Amino acid sequence: MFKVAVVGASGYTGVELVRLILEHPEFELVAATSTSENGVPISDKYPSLLGYTDLKYSLVSDLPVRDLDLVFLAVPHTAAFDIAPSLLEHGISVIDLSADFRLKDVEVYEKWYNVAHGAPDLIERAVYGLPELYRHQLVELAARRVQLGEPALVACPGCYPTASALAAAPVLAADAMMTGRPVIINAVSGASGMGRSATDASLFSNVNEDARSYNVGKHRHTPEIEQIYAIEASQHVPVSFTPILIPITRGIVANVAISMLPGLRQDVIEVIYQTAYSEEPFVKLLPYGQMPQSSSVSTTNQAHIGYFLDENTDVLVASCAIDNLGKGAATQAVQCANIVLGLSETMGLERIGVVV
Repeated sequence: MFKVAVVGASGYTGVELVRLILEHPEFELVAATSTSENGVPISDKYPSLLGYTDLKYSLVSDLPVRDLDLVFLAVPHTAAFDIAPSLLEHGISVIDLSADFRLKDVEVYEKWYNVAHGAPDLIERAVYGLPELYRHQLVELAARRVQLGEPALVACPGCYPTASALAAAPVLAADAMMTGRPVIINAVSGASGMGRSATDASLFSNVNEDARSYNVGKHRHTPEIEQIYAIEASQHVPVSFTPILIPITRGIVANVAISMLPGLRQDVIEVIYQTAYSEEPFVKLLPYGQMPQSSSVSTTNQAHIGYFLDENTDVLVASCAIDNLGKGAATQAVQCANIVLGLSETMGLERIGVVV
C-alpha cells in the first residue's frame, strides 16, 4: 500500500480525490488538509463519506512527511510554490493539480497569471500529466523513482486543455490542418469548475436557466492549450478559445473547429483518430458524426470523442466530453499517480458512468 495525502481536500477537486483514494486498492489516505476546516471530520463536511473515513482535516504543516509516498496538491495557483519543493526534498512524489508547473515558459506564466513564478527551477523537472499524449514521460518518472529514488513531479492539465487537446491532437500530429489558420474552440462547462467558494457568478439563481461566455480571449487555459498544440503540430498554432458556463454541476464539452487540408475524406479522418486512440483505455471514439454528451462520462475518467468533417468548408469539428472533476482533474491525477508508482494505469478508475 502507498500512503498518500491530499492538500486542499475540502474543495470539489480535493474531496473527489479523497473519494477516489478511499476506493483505491493500493492507496491509503493518511492525511487530508484544509486550513478553513482544520479539525473538522471530513464526513461532517461531506456526509457521503460517512463510514468510509474517520479522518479529520488537518494543516499542511502537520503532514506526516516521513510516512508519505505521494501527495496530491488540489490547491489554487501559487500555493504549490511553497509546498512542492519541501515535499520533493523529503522524497515524496507530487501530483500538482494547480497551474504552477504546467507552462514551460516562465514569462508566459507570469503574463497570464499576473504573478512572479515562485519555483522556476522545478518547471523543467515537471512532466505534463496527460497520459494519452505524454505517457512515455510519466513512465520515465516511474523508472527514475525506482532506480534513483527520485520523487516524481507531475503537473496535471487543466480541464479545458484536457478536452481541447484530446479532441485535436490526432489531426495536429498528422499534419492534416491548414498551416497558419487559428483553431477555434467553444467549450461549455458545469458550475463546479468555478470552485466551492461562493461568488456572484456561482450563485444558483445566477447560474440556473442561464448560459454565458466568460473570459473570452483571456482565459488562463489559453496558453496551456497553445503549448500542447505547438508540441503536437511541431509549430505554433493560434487558438481562439471561448469558455461557456452552463447550468449543470459537472462536465465539459469542447467543440474544436480545425481548418483541414483540402480534399481530405471521412475515411482518412477516421484512420487518424483510430490510430491515435484505439489502444487507449479511457478514450472512446464515437461513430463518425455522432457527438459526445457530458452525462455519459460523469464521475469517470473517460473521454468521449466525436468528429465530423464539413466537406463544404474543409473544417473538422472535433468534440470531446469529459467530467471536469474527473478526467479534467481528480481521476486524471490518480491515473498519473498509478503510472509513476508503477501500478496498473487503470487501477481504481474502472467505473461505468452514470446512465440516467
